[in-house]
Amino acid sequence: MTGEAHLEPPPQSFGVSRRIAAEALGTALLLAIVIGSGIMGERLAGGNVVIALLGNTIATGAGLVVLITIFGPISGAHFNPAVTLAFATLRQIGTGLALADVAAQVAGAVFGVFAAHAMFGEPILQVSSKLRDGPAQTWSEFVATFGLLATILGTIRFKPDFTAVAVGLYITSAYWFTASTSFANPAVTLARSLSNTFAGSSAPAFIAAQFAGALVAVLTLSWLFKRP
Repeated sequence: MTGEAHLEPPPQSFGVSRRIAAEALGTALLLAIVIGSGIMGERLAGGNVVIALLGNTIATGAGLVVLITIFGPISGAHFNPAVTLAFATLRQIGTGLALADVAAQVAGAVFGVFAAHAMFGEPILQVSSKLRDGPAQTWSEFVATFGLLATILGTIRFKPDFTAVAVGLYITSAYWFTASTSFANPAVTLARSLSNTFAGSSAPAFIAAQFAGALVAVLTLSWLFKRP
């Protein structure tokens, strides 16, 4: 899962501190949505995993549209270290600012998980026992992240006002066409490993695949979408 980006340099008038705050707050809200809707879906579905996943999917996709729309003008609404890495690789963001963004994203993601646990009366500190591993799952995360970057770079190139909706729609579909349910976000992956609920997960191979997918996407799509 998750998330995701405006990929557009934000107005400088907001300043670095507001940018970092927006990345932290937006990522926290994203994780609260992902984990909270997973818990709610599982509790209401009566053991029907399909219904639980559907609720988790709709909430995440809809939430992304809103979060990108409101935080995009301030920070670009990355909420995702892989997207920030893409920005840095394209030299649209400096290394120092990229590292600050990533730190804010990871901290925000962890806080969002804790907030969701608190809302549903779950133990705040947890470790996921849901193992999502193996070549198929790892490949799914590569594909999911590549597709997310394609969505972002393509909409920025051809229809920038549609970016928030496009990202929300892509993640909604990728929940279902990938074996891993499309985390596509190292901060989300790390934070979800701290939740032993419906949306919990394990992390290392996913994170490696996500960064690899983002880098391959940048190399491929910066050529494909290059202006004549």
